[in-house]
Amino acid sequence: MMNRCGLLTLQKEPVPLKSIEVELEVRDHVATVVSTLNYENKENKPLEAVFVFPLPGDAAVCHFSAEIGQTQIVAEVKEKQKAREEYDDALSCGQQAFLLEESDQSPDIFSLSVGSLPPGESASIRLEYVTELAVQADDGLRFCLPAVLNPRYQPQGSEGAGVQVTSVPASLVPYTLSFSARVSSPRPISKVESNCSLDPLQYLNTDQTQATVKLAAGHKFDRDVELLIYYKDAHQPTAVVEAGQASAEPGSLMGDSVVMVSLYPEFPQSVMSSMASCGEFVFLMDRSGSMGCPITNSKQQETRISSARDTLLLLLKSLPMGCYFNIYSFGSGYEHIFPKSVEYSQQTMEEALKKVEQMEANLGGTEILQPLKHIYSQPCIPNQPRQLFVFTDGEVGNTKEVIDLVKTNLGSHRCFSFGIGEGASSALISGMAKEGGGHAQFITGTDRMQPKVMQSLRFALQPAVVDISVTWDLPKEVSVTVLSPPITALFQGQRSLIYAQLTGQSSEAAEGCVTVKYSLAGHPSENQLHFSLRPAEDTGLTVHRLGARTLIRSLEMDERENRGQQNGGVKEKVVQLSVQSGVSSSFTAFIAVNKDNSEMIQGPLVRRNIPTPGVFAMAQCSAGFMRKMARPMCAPVPMMCMAAAPFSAPSAIMCDSVAMCDTITKAAVPEQPPRDPLLHLVSLQGASGCWLLDPALATALGKTNEEVEKSKPEKANSEVWATILALIWLHGFKIDAKDEWELLAVKAASWLHAQNAPCVTECVDAGNVLLSCSVKKEALGL
Repeated sequence: MMNRCGLLTLQKEPVPLKSIEVELEVRDHVATVVSTLNYENKENKPLEAVFVFPLPGDAAVCHFSAEIGQTQIVAEVKEKQKAREEYDDALSCGQQAFLLEESDQSPDIFSLSVGSLPPGESASIRLEYVTELAVQADDGLRFCLPAVLNPRYQPQGSEGAGVQVTSVPASLVPYTLSFSARVSSPRPISKVESNCSLDPLQYLNTDQTQATVKLAAGHKFDRDVELLIYYKDAHQPTAVVEAGQASAEPGSLMGDSVVMVSLYPEFPQSVMSSMASCGEFVFLMDRSGSMGCPITNSKQQETRISSARDTLLLLLKSLPMGCYFNIYSFGSGYEHIFPKSVEYSQQTMEEALKKVEQMEANLGGTEILQPLKHIYSQPCIPNQPRQLFVFTDGEVGNTKEVIDLVKTNLGSHRCFSFGIGEGASSALISGMAKEGGGHAQFITGTDRMQPKVMQSLRFALQPAVVDISVTWDLPKEVSVTVLSPPITALFQGQRSLIYAQLTGQSSEAAEGCVTVKYSLAGHPSENQLHFSLRPAEDTGLTVHRLGARTLIRSLEMDERENRGQQNGGVKEKVVQLSVQSGVSSSFTAFIAVNKDNSEMIQGPLVRRNIPTPGVFAMAQCSAGFMRKMARPMCAPVPMMCMAAAPFSAPSAIMCDSVAMCDTITKAAVPEQPPRDPLLHLVSLQGASGCWLLDPALATALGKTNEEVEKSKPEKANSEVWATILALIWLHGFKIDAKDEWELLAVKAASWLHAQNAPCVTECVDAGNVLLSCSVKKEALGL
């Protein structure tokens, strides 16, 4: 691949996209994103380009317009096929037209068609969407501006055609990105972090409830732009009532008020301290070729699959005695370690770990549907609730099929999902967790996978919340229509959102109340929130659009479940709701035609293949990844140019040509770094929670076997001594990684309590001397 300078594609074709400007406004936990794409045609022929880009899977696209010279054209939402026909008719008549539509396969991929840009003319495209920010395990709110669109593997026999994309290395991307954010909240903003370089946070008032931040100049298109926003006293339940549109029909969604309720359930400490000691834990690991790529874009050589192996080690060591487990891995096909889930013991744990150590990213494509079907076909084990952990880089083309399958099996399991690396499909990862009653995590940039996964294991070990119900207490003249699907899962400190339409008039002083009742470990509980029915003054139609998006997604899923049956016109309901609310759906598209242009555009349109940035340095991808990429990824879409993300950053594509595949396959696979000392020590722990006193443990502790043996109190049991030493080392030298080893340390402390050993205090004192630490007995849980 040759390096070329200037606004040229690799085929020396000019690029009409010059710059992208993104403005983010965050109000509490809701984000509004406005992006402007600036085009200029410097050729002597009229152009058409089609841009394919990623988007948060739960975003509500609510505005699309084009500005050409002094003329602004605002797009309308129409039924998708009608919009396509209107676009084609406009181009054939020599008019300018713009089309924005959602992918049929996945709600986090959109395409933007910019038609008939005459020679020498400039155009600005403006797009807007709203979305909720996801709550992270550390209470941060995560906003992600997708910059990476990895090719989606399209399994044979799946519905619809995928999209074929052209890429260049990130260093050759010929357009720029500017990004600025304004954050406001009723509570002070503690900090804003990012995986990208930011200019310093600027507070706008003395109570620090408003702030701005900008992306530093020179952003390289090698990663998603991620912001983590932290508020003081974050877990505050809220309700925001938004007035309807005066011009909309009363009784309609847009004409009535809509309320957004945010609840943060707090469970009794007595219940939370009793972690479950049972369950069937099924781990489903992506071993497609792309898992052989580096987990970050830095010089660090750790690959996604090696990080996943380390994570499985921690998971297996942290499982409670008495549970059941199995490990599946998938690519073009799938494998499992045991024919069915087995009871967790020293023998089964060791057998599984041997297989895990041999796992490589060598199974080809990313066909996740078949292993899921096999897992769900296995009978559940009585009194062992099934917990499914899915690890993937999220490059699948049949996202909706996968999510529908998870939802169908909601009654038999909880699903915890993990998106690994840049460009993991937010629709897939978040959708599986949402429909599976679990929790989603994304591992990007310099994130370590292990602490995030262990946080989800803590959620999985929490007692399952059952019998969830929501009741409303409103003035008699006000009725409620809930727009959100029923709540299927509640976790300690994690937000639950409810959208509801409020029909009828009430006094400004009127109040409403929403109550969530549930049963936790046999104890009935409830959370209640009183709120004013007086509408907020500054939200515009944000809450309505998010409520409409929520209802649209539920109806789309109903339509897929009942496709081919007499389903009462669900598709028509989606189209009607999408058109009324101005929010996109899988059955509609935004269409704008410049009918004021008096001059017809002459000559055939030239389609320009605007390049998108490649994420990974060529020599870093493994041969396994290239085998995957060399497979037919997806059927090409005729007469389309694929390019950058319009109201996200430009879509980054990893690589797509067989020539590149050949080049990378010949490159040397980088050596893996030596094993982390923490993982070395963890690998020596037994399934019961104890460590053996042997030379391997001494080495892990940085001591000789003679030093460890000599320091042992005379009356101490060898395994008790070894286990206390391991716990002291963890607390003394790896306290910053406590999230990773806390559960296995709890298991070790429980084992020590069960031994009723006579000289624990003496062992702790001697261990502190040996390891030059000062860890107190109480800190070890003893």
